[in-house]
Amino acid sequence: MNTRISRRGLLKFTGATAGAVTIGTTLAAPQATAAGTSLVHPGMLHTRADLDRMAKKVKAGATPYTAGFARLTANRHAQSGWTANPQTTVYRGAGSPQNYAILYNDIHAAYQNALRWHVSGESAYGDTAVAILNAWSAKLTGLAGSADRFLAAGLYGYQFANAAELVRDHADFDLARFQRMMLDVFHPLSEDFLANHNGAVISNYWANWDLTAIACVLAIGILCDDRAKIDRAVEYFKHGAGMGSVRNAIPVVYDDQGLGEWIEAGRDQGHALLGVGLMGTVCEMAWNQGIDLYGYDDSRFLKGAQYVAKWSMGGEVPYTANTRRKGAVGGWSGSESANRAAAVDPGMTRPIWAMIANHYTERRGLSATYLTRIAAQASPEGGGGDYGPNSGGYDQLGFGTLAFTRDRHSETAPVVVSPSPSPTPTAGAESTAVSGSGGTPSPRATGQGDEAGKVGTGEDLAASGATDIVAWTAATGITALAGGLLLLRRRGRSDGPAQ
Repeated sequence: MNTRISRRGLLKFTGATAGAVTIGTTLAAPQATAAGTSLVHPGMLHTRADLDRMAKKVKAGATPYTAGFARLTANRHAQSGWTANPQTTVYRGAGSPQNYAILYNDIHAAYQNALRWHVSGESAYGDTAVAILNAWSAKLTGLAGSADRFLAAGLYGYQFANAAELVRDHADFDLARFQRMMLDVFHPLSEDFLANHNGAVISNYWANWDLTAIACVLAIGILCDDRAKIDRAVEYFKHGAGMGSVRNAIPVVYDDQGLGEWIEAGRDQGHALLGVGLMGTVCEMAWNQGIDLYGYDDSRFLKGAQYVAKWSMGGEVPYTANTRRKGAVGGWSGSESANRAAAVDPGMTRPIWAMIANHYTERRGLSATYLTRIAAQASPEGGGGDYGPNSGGYDQLGFGTLAFTRDRHSETAPVVVSPSPSPTPTAGAESTAVSGSGGTPSPRATGQGDEAGKVGTGEDLAASGATDIVAWTAATGITALAGGLLLLRRRGRSDGPAQ
């Protein structure tokens, strides 16, 4: 496939690419308010208005809410007879007595019972959710294992916080003790990962690792009314050095197609789906606190989500080859190249699409052809336990058909709670975009596995992977020079390492 390169000058940034091309409808900037504005509760994946909408629609027998609710009530985790099995230490990763499946099963039971309580009004489900959460906060003191402990902290941290947010006003819930557990057990690992990346070079860990940590820090900030943690997550999403910040997760924009290349599309479909689901989760939680990350950088996430949706349905997508550096700081090192988008199974799905599609098409009134199609294919979405017995089937909380189906333009843009001032891209930076000729352009839209692998001898790093300072140039094709960390080159050149 021939790829037309649009050169827009030298682009430099700290931790992320800057700028984006304009596509279709742009979103009006939400009104900003003072940083001291109180947080919204409940205000993670679901607000009070969301919960009331679900209950009203199900009671009225409205579709597709009833089908979504049926998926929830049929799930074995959503039953009021569920009994928690709390552990003192949860282990995840090779070389440890892994017991993390106990944790994620209990988290999904707490979340599903809490959601069922809000929709049905039956107190037994709320009581069950509270009992599970109280049992864990009374016993859990640590997360341990290989590098996978960071995945455990991120994934189960954001999920635990969401379950707790749904019952924070329940009379029997020990909110203060649960908050202490989240601050003492989950947050330190996620924050340490964002700051130090387990001692690895910055591109060693793929985007989904960063995104689990961002989601965890953001969710705990909301749960604990800690604005500094919210600001930290938002700042990393925008300008973070690692692969999970939005411009590193979506490093190339094809502006004539309204698509943005997802960095893990060259790896495999499962991890790309995981990453998109996590980024959507971060955007939704931020939105409900008045922060529009969905629309950030000319709706860059929309372009990336559209790309993964089209590709996952078997459509042809453009691809700019890339090479990333991996290894340990001051230790062994290597590199890995991806020259094309990986093969896909159109039947593979995760419960991630309803949330993203409904935001862009219904809340914002934008056209998102591929998101609309893939969300329809995945409907009605289930949750943990409906997508296989392994951990990948529990990476998202799910039930998006029930939770996120909404009427068009039913909400206004959020009132933005201004985060702390953040660094801006280097002065004079301009966007670099690639225009491709393959596939069908999306009219106005531009939007499994998380297991770690060992790399190197004696190193506890995952074979996964942008950089402290990256300079992007567009001389002959696209080349990103990140001190040797991440290089993107025009497809069609040598399959060897980029020069």
